[in-house]
Amino acid sequence: MSRRGWVLFALMCVLWGIPYLMIKVAVEEVSVAVVVFTRTFLGAAVLLPLAYRSGGFGAARRHWRPLLAFTALEILGPWALLSDAEQRLTSSMTGLLIAAVPIIGVVLARCTGDAERLGPVRWAGLLTGLAGVAVLAGPHLGGGSAWAIGEVMLVAVGYSIAPMIALRHLQDVPSLQLSASSLGIAALVYAGPATATLPSHLPSGRVLVALAALGLVCTALAFTVFFELIREVGTSRGMVFTYVNPAVAVAAGVLFLGEPLTATILASFALILGGSVLATARRQNATPARKETAPPPRSSTTTPT
Repeated sequence: MSRRGWVLFALMCVLWGIPYLMIKVAVEEVSVAVVVFTRTFLGAAVLLPLAYRSGGFGAARRHWRPLLAFTALEILGPWALLSDAEQRLTSSMTGLLIAAVPIIGVVLARCTGDAERLGPVRWAGLLTGLAGVAVLAGPHLGGGSAWAIGEVMLVAVGYSIAPMIALRHLQDVPSLQLSASSLGIAALVYAGPATATLPSHLPSGRVLVALAALGLVCTALAFTVFFELIREVGTSRGMVFTYVNPAVAVAAGVLFLGEPLTATILASFALILGGSVLATARRQNATPARKETAPPPRSSTTTPT
């Protein structure tokens, strides 16, 4: 990988690893709707002009139905559920639970017949990753925490299905137009709820910074860097950063919010990360079923979370 590729890779590790921290700070003083609207509005304000200058939105308009489905599963539902869940969960725990997305994606692809046969290694990865989720979530399955964990797992399911929609129905839509259109739609949807739940007083400086960072850094800048990374090193090598994001999320929560770094978190991190790597490993003699296409960005993240 070139030096530029490594720089872009390192940036993506951080840019899509810190949204959980920013969300945790923001929901202390503003509503979920305000968090989602601010993030999508700022992201759309930056990306829509860039997308328009690069070729317009003809392909997005022609595929508006799958575009709406993708937006609902990648942004509309997940970003609201994440923000609500982080009112009760730590940012580091949320980031680790989202790390199960590759595992869920393999299961869903297998169930829909859109994946090669799972061998012993990939089955071992699935079971290992699920064990990591159980180790992390098990002690918290009570009261509000159980509900919040359920919300995060729904986000993981949405993040797993959205790329399938993009690969099957949105391959003609350029990535920049896809991201900008989705953010614009989400901003319109959340404009009303955000207006109705505006805080009675101006939030503190740290919350304003967190909201601005979510929209400008973790969304607009992250998407731009993501596209450059994929162009520089390709999809397969570029997407490896998604395995680093959970570590960044845990480190950010511990360093900036004083969240605990327990043996349970470390064990679950090792299990989920190891399981994800094994579950998504390809056999060396496997022939790709379709042309490799850059997957849509997460939050995320997995865009952004």
